Amino acid sequence: MKLILTSLFLSALLLLNSCRNSKQASDAPTSNNPQPTSAIKQNPSNTATAKSESIEFKREGGIDAFTLKLKENGAKLVDANNQELIRLNTDEKQKIKIKNSADKSLGYVVTKNGYWKLENAAQSQELYVLRRQADGDYKLENAANKEIYRIKVRDYGFEIETPTKQSLYKVKTQEGKVSLRDATDKTVLYTKSGVAPIAIACFGFDVLTPEQKAALAYAVTLSGGQ
Repeated sequence: MKLILTSLFLSALLLLNSCRNSKQASDAPTSNNPQPTSAIKQNPSNTATAKSESIEFKREGGIDAFTLKLKENGAKLVDANNQELIRLNTDEKQKIKIKNSADKSLGYVVTKNGYWKLENAAQSQELYVLRRQADGDYKLENAANKEIYRIKVRDYGFEIETPTKQSLYKVKTQEGKVSLRDATDKTVLYTKSGVAPIAIACFGFDVLTPEQKAALAYAVTLSGGQ
């Protein structure tokens, strides 16, 4: 299940707004398009369109991994057999509630300016924080502010390292495909749906649970990585 979920991320806000714009255009030929969302402005490489309300992720060899299906208030993740894995519900402040398929609360992601907090189900404990650095890099820290991963900007995308600079994963963007690759350069997960590279990087944070990875990637995308 960990490999299945190792992903998203996921540009739900961008796609939902795009879907609504498409519907408005069909209903009113002279209607004006609204301004781009922050995700579009800050991640111009995003190319997801409103032609589909789902984002497909695959493993090496083109094997189906999972699909993110969008809803009005969030998204749900289903496996290759269309079985629901997790639910991600958002509120107006982009706080994301993580639930399993039985609707049990598993935790939250809270978005702030320049960082994202993973909290427990009772919202009584901060678990991890992903922080954006001034130079464009990111760091994942635990509740004690101990550095767990460094996410370094590279020409090809990002590289995920330990604090001792051991390379763990790379996120590469090439010819419209964003892929997460392990230390041997083997593809773990990829998508052609225009997902932001930093969102895919979240699936390389092995210290997190699969549910936390998916929710964090989703939150990062909603806020444009800022």
